Amino acid sequence: MENYDPYKKLVLFIVSLINILLMTAVFAFVWYGYYFDTMYSVKFYRNGNYLLIAFYAIVLLFFSNMYGGLKIGQLRKAEVMLSQYLSLFLTNIIIYFVISLLAFRLVNPVMLLLMMIVQMMVSSLVNYIIINIYNRVFPPWRILLIYGNRPAGSLINKVETRRDKYAIYDAVNIYEGIDTVASKIKDFQAVIIGDISAVERNDILKYCYANKVRAYVVPKISDIILMGTDRIHIFDTPFMLSKGYTLSVDQVFAKRVLDLVLAVPALVIASPVMLIAAAAIWFYDKGPVFYKQTRVTKHNKEFKIYKFRSMVVDAEGDGIAKLARENDDRITPVGRFIRATRIDELPQLFNILKGEMSFVGPRPERPEIMEEYCKEIPEFRFRTRVKAGLTGYAQVYGKYNTTPYDKLKLDLLYISSYSMWTDIKLILMTVKIVLKKEATEGVDDAWITAFKEDGSEKKDMEKPDRK
Repeated sequence: MENYDPYKKLVLFIVSLINILLMTAVFAFVWYGYYFDTMYSVKFYRNGNYLLIAFYAIVLLFFSNMYGGLKIGQLRKAEVMLSQYLSLFLTNIIIYFVISLLAFRLVNPVMLLLMMIVQMMVSSLVNYIIINIYNRVFPPWRILLIYGNRPAGSLINKVETRRDKYAIYDAVNIYEGIDTVASKIKDFQAVIIGDISAVERNDILKYCYANKVRAYVVPKISDIILMGTDRIHIFDTPFMLSKGYTLSVDQVFAKRVLDLVLAVPALVIASPVMLIAAAAIWFYDKGPVFYKQTRVTKHNKEFKIYKFRSMVVDAEGDGIAKLARENDDRITPVGRFIRATRIDELPQLFNILKGEMSFVGPRPERPEIMEEYCKEIPEFRFRTRVKAGLTGYAQVYGKYNTTPYDKLKLDLLYISSYSMWTDIKLILMTVKIVLKKEATEGVDDAWITAFKEDGSEKKDMEKPDRK
């Protein structure tokens, strides 16, 4: 069977361009058919029309790229469609206000609403056809898993959730010998290099590179730290400089300015929702509206985090810190809704104004849970080199029940490669995460923190490689 993989990026680009052009064509039809004739205050000529239509396409492309609407074949079908719907929704809101500004009044939004319904129908049909063709032309990779001492069950389970794209057909233990592993690699299109020592991993990686075999590598903490290094080419030997600190003074200042610029209007916009949520919580059981809890932020400094109360009063009356579980009976009906929609997090805007938190950063842990994690993963304290955040890398790309070590890796990815654009992107991505159910799933019923009571998670968890 012919391998079409070298053409994958080109195919994805063309498909994405077609989808953007189709959505823009629908907008152009509505613009010329309805809104063009409502521009009484401004006379539009040909170039003006073209500019507005091009602006629509650019904004739609921006949001589609941001939310993953262009990642056909990479994300699940449902997630691609959700991303495209959200991109259309935000683009149409922006274009509504642009048209209203051009008309010097609020125009009738009905045609834009009808347009969006048509766009969603066309997008669904086109993507259904394209995704099915794509999956036939580009079948899932035949993958070999290479593992070491620790069980690879959790990694296999994660990969198996995307069997439409990745299919593990076999696994081999690195201790069977490099020759055995190398002979097996030849029969596969790609390998996943799991938790093995740095020396063995380097040998496998070089072998795959030499033989043009795709290699997916589970990074270690040292790898993530290296991602944020500066490249120095003063000498004929290249250096990679890890400075040992995180954000520079100018980055800290810019981050604080962004927090204040966003937090104040966010509080004003969210105030009606917060008032309704507060009333619903109080009327349900007449208990406290807010829930204050000690958390840890930058430099392990403790502070009181504010949330809307989503559980029954005295949910932790026994004094034991427990994460929310799936189907947790401590969560009230009102609490279940505000947790699913993340409304319970809105009072943290006050923490941001006080400077205790930032909009983007690692989620603040409770001191006692932090200590539990640090016993198993000493590097977990690296997360507190920046302020805790309302949203962040681990919240956007992980889940509520993502293991502590994986959360650490995600947070260190953010810290090691920080930029203002990263913050803006993660804030925009959070809108999509609110709509995804799995992002608010509780931990397994057998867990107290993110470690299981019986210690099985500790045994299965990847520990940092000291080499």
